[in-house]
Amino acid sequence: MGCGVSKSNHFHKHSKKGNTIRAAVLIQRWYRQYVARTEMRRRYTWNIFQSIEYSGEQAQIKLYNFLGYLMDNFTPSSSERNLISHIFRENDICRDAEWERYFCYKNIDVPEVYSGPHLTFPLTVDQVVGLLEAFRNKKQLHSRYVLQLLLETWKLLRMLPNINRIATCHSKEITICGDLHGQLEDLLLIFYKNGMPSLEKPYVFNGDFVDRGKDSIEILLILFSCLLVYPCDVYLNRGNHEDHIINLRYGFTKEVLTKYKIHGKRILKLLQKIFSWLPLATVIDQKVLVLHGGISDTTDLSLLAKLNRHSYVSALRPPKKKNQISTPTSIDMDDDVWNTNKLYLRRASLTYPKPIGTRDCFHNRSLQDFSGRIKVNDGDEQGSPRRTPNQFHSTATKSEKDTLSVSNESVSSDGANEEWRQILDLLWSDPMTQNGCIPNEVRGGGCYWGPDITEDFLNRHNLQLIIRSHECKQEGYEFCHNRKVLTLFSASNYYDVGSNRGAYVKLGPDLVPYVIQYQASSMTRELTARQSIGRTERSALKVLREQLFAHKSDLICAFKTFDSENTGLVSLNDWASAVESVMHLNLPWRMLRCQLVSCKNSEAINYYEWFNELAIKEPNADHIEQSLLETLYRHRSTLETIFRIVDTDNSGFITMEDFRQTWKLLSVYLKMEITDEAISDLAVTIDSNHDGSIDIDEFMEAFRLTDKKSRLERGRSMFMGTGTDLTKLEGDPNI
Repeated sequence: MGCGVSKSNHFHKHSKKGNTIRAAVLIQRWYRQYVARTEMRRRYTWNIFQSIEYSGEQAQIKLYNFLGYLMDNFTPSSSERNLISHIFRENDICRDAEWERYFCYKNIDVPEVYSGPHLTFPLTVDQVVGLLEAFRNKKQLHSRYVLQLLLETWKLLRMLPNINRIATCHSKEITICGDLHGQLEDLLLIFYKNGMPSLEKPYVFNGDFVDRGKDSIEILLILFSCLLVYPCDVYLNRGNHEDHIINLRYGFTKEVLTKYKIHGKRILKLLQKIFSWLPLATVIDQKVLVLHGGISDTTDLSLLAKLNRHSYVSALRPPKKKNQISTPTSIDMDDDVWNTNKLYLRRASLTYPKPIGTRDCFHNRSLQDFSGRIKVNDGDEQGSPRRTPNQFHSTATKSEKDTLSVSNESVSSDGANEEWRQILDLLWSDPMTQNGCIPNEVRGGGCYWGPDITEDFLNRHNLQLIIRSHECKQEGYEFCHNRKVLTLFSASNYYDVGSNRGAYVKLGPDLVPYVIQYQASSMTRELTARQSIGRTERSALKVLREQLFAHKSDLICAFKTFDSENTGLVSLNDWASAVESVMHLNLPWRMLRCQLVSCKNSEAINYYEWFNELAIKEPNADHIEQSLLETLYRHRSTLETIFRIVDTDNSGFITMEDFRQTWKLLSVYLKMEITDEAISDLAVTIDSNHDGSIDIDEFMEAFRLTDKKSRLERGRSMFMGTGTDLTKLEGDPNI
């Protein structure tokens, strides 16, 4: 009696324990696989966004170099040169009195109905707080006050050194902010969490205040106001986007002209001058260097401290030599002209074509005469050379390095060239994991520098830490080079809602960085991690599908090289190879196959059906030549940039003749033939009211590709724009 079933109980107990362990192992295995898949989705989503972003920057640099080349090799009387010459007038007004006269605000009246903030100078703290509240409530500062504020800022910046030197103390910490990119929400959140700038709370803002976001001018006005009230406690470093050439592509120019239709041109011109006077770096306690981009193997702080920074209105081009050609000085004439017969060998990679003769031999030549001579990369703005320290690939091909080769002739004196290299590296460079210093082949400007370069630089200048920005990081910050380089990015939700956090750093007397992270959008707090990754992934794939569709002809040609029998089928490996050979985005295409191609046949892909599956809705343009349409889709940003350049009066309209000249410029830049008849057909299609002019915004909107698989078209784009509350779309089966 008693315990006659004890063995059975013992067996069941062990059996249950074994089942529990097996279940735990299965759950652990499933969880690890889930985490791995989630991390891989996060990585390739990030890579899509970053690859397309960097290829756009490279396209802008190539376009500017191409236009600069035309300026240097065309006669001043040529119509093509006149079309673009105004963007190279970098020192239009050389006398301070003339600047103040031209930008005088006193003749601008403020109407009684104006309900925005009013400013009186010198500014007070209360006025800065009022300005902040006004912008929070979507009010706009009147152009009279904008010009007055900018003039006062310009006067102050001219008194500052190239490198600010500040000190911490036990009673206060220094707050350092990275890129803001026109995202007012982030700046307001930083001030809410950390407090406004004050005598007890100094700030360093590390460049890239503008572009991509919709509130760039508001951010500038807030930062300049804080600088005027606390000139010894607010420090502004220049970023690579504080450059009027970059602003043409990434939205700031358009934003100012839209918000200030009457005085926008004057505001932009004054900002162009202010950007050139922004300090280049800040040193804290003689030990921490804060700069926007990075360093190179030749970076020298003593040289940077004494150069004339205001000569570099755009860091993409060396300053002009003043003794080349004598011309009258006025608001509408060049103050100095660059040596046009020589181009500089850029070790740290700016793409220049090789000179093809002296100025005399170009007399009376037209633009088309140079179409076969100008060296421009055959790739488009989406095709970028590969970054060496990449997550998925580690080396760049020889042909890609050749693409970024430049002339070996010097443009001017060695001293001026060295100064230019120093500024270019400072604003455009990125760190890499391996030792050495190589050209930045992704952005097209600056360099990649390794841990050995960091170590040598810190030792030479007796420093212990470099804080830089310039790169979006998913956590808002990232340490590298044995924690001696800190990348700081303050624009949260940069690519899309939930794509990344923002961060700022506080430094006390111990100089140990204390990082504070945040996300400005309340929507991110309502989404689970899975939902956040999912919506960011959809947004990235949407952008990628549009880019793939825009390259339809080239992709079909690439597929046919693998499909010799013209069956319409290619293997998965061949499909991935063909797509990468055309797109040059350095993405894991095999992994993305299930996201981009239906998996009906695991052995082969029907590439004709695939283009139908991409589900891209084209504009109704059956009567327009297909090659012209594809060019428009593919080089949309470059075309819009040229339009903005051609629109010299910033009216938003260009004439039919300027429209034709724009397409001729683009055709030479891309080394392709576009007939006058095709251009005329396109112009007639757009000019619906037959008034002889074309609305740039309407033209660009009319030829926007729409991804039918996604209704996020109006959401946040990686190029510019704002996010809207899209939580209602989460359960939509069409997304």
